[in-house]
Formats: sequence, structure tokens, C-alpha cells
Amino acid sequence: MEHTEIIGIIAGAFTALSLLPQLFKLIKEKKANDLSVFYLITLFIGLSAWIYYGALRSDIPIIVTNTVSVIINIAVFILTLIYKKRDVSK
Repeated sequence: MEHTEIIGIIAGAFTALSLLPQLFKLIKEKKANDLSVFYLITLFIGLSAWIYYGALRSDIPIIVTNTVSVIINIAVFILTLIYKKRDVSK
């Protein structure tokens, strides 16, 4: 494995895991007042484009790390919708 691949995998891993603290906070506090749905949608589109780019280049690290990011992003998005809807109905 080349030096540049290692750096790419590390960068991808940190990017993929960057939403985990937000996900944990959502689960713990059950509040989504400060989260922007537009941000999450924009991030989803960007991550999906990275996955497509990785597929075009047959670049497994790009595909895997961004797929992990998309999964976490979807979980945050779903919880954000649930908790925002619940906050509005109160």
C-alpha cells in the first residue's frame, strides 16, 4: 500500500466518522433544534457524488468511507426529522 493510499484511508475514515458525535448527541438528548435539514441533504448529495466518483475510478477506500458516511448521515437525518416533528407537536 502506498503512502498516499494510507493518507486517503485515514482522511476518509475521519470524514466518515465525523457525524458520529452528532448522532450520539441526538440519541442522548432526543432534540434536533439546532440541526439543519438542508445541511444534511447537501451532505448526502456530496457523499453520494463521492461514492459515484469512487466507483468510476474503482477506488474502494473512497467507496467504503463515503458509504459509511452516507449511512451515518441517513441515521442523523431520520432522527432529526423524528425529533423536529416531535418538538413541533408539543
